[in-house]
Amino acid sequence: MTALTENQAREEICRVGQSLFARGYVHATAGNISVRLDDGFLITPTDACLGFLDPARLSKLNLQGEQVSGDRASKTIALHTRIYAAARQFDAHIRCVIHTHSTHCVALTLRDDVTHTTAEPRELLPAVTPYFVMKVGHVPVIDYHRPGAVAAADAVERAILRYGQQGTPIRAVMLSRLGPNVWHDSPASAMATLEELEETARLATLTPAPISPLSQTQLQELRDAFGARW
Repeated sequence: MTALTENQAREEICRVGQSLFARGYVHATAGNISVRLDDGFLITPTDACLGFLDPARLSKLNLQGEQVSGDRASKTIALHTRIYAAARQFDAHIRCVIHTHSTHCVALTLRDDVTHTTAEPRELLPAVTPYFVMKVGHVPVIDYHRPGAVAAADAVERAILRYGQQGTPIRAVMLSRLGPNVWHDSPASAMATLEELEETARLATLTPAPISPLSQTQLQELRDAFGARW
């Protein structure tokens, strides 16, 4: 996909933010969106409501993470830049990161079977539906750290590298009790990934019994037919 110009990226960040806010994927001033440009980064300002963004006031930073214009950048730019650096080792087209506090994703991390499991690595969801497998893939759960903690960024980077090196690059991580971070080649694609993740989490919270995942045969069919990385 052709990279967006800076002006296009500004408009897309605001369009996606308004769409997510209008449909309840974000609320209040929670969440942030960034785009990697050839000469730096755009990110939503600190404490901004994603439903009411102004393209001209988005924060711009250079490639060293230093702010050059706009309102004060969200503190999560430090995490976003770590995600770009790690994820682009396996897909050079990664250009957008979205973080939200999406309700059903967060709800799953409050359950003992997710937060206290001894499985390693812990994942938010099993292979529940074919489109979750194809469009999202594995979503490792990162242990709780306070917002902005360097330890969380370290853990996210390790997860991205671990999955990428084993041949199953990921498009999302779940920060326990906080929310998902998803990434893709554009704001629209990252939003679609987030939507699929949150709706699959919603299905999981609505299912009272233990979830039966797709079988290995069914997963292999998705790999053969669609190149699913699971």
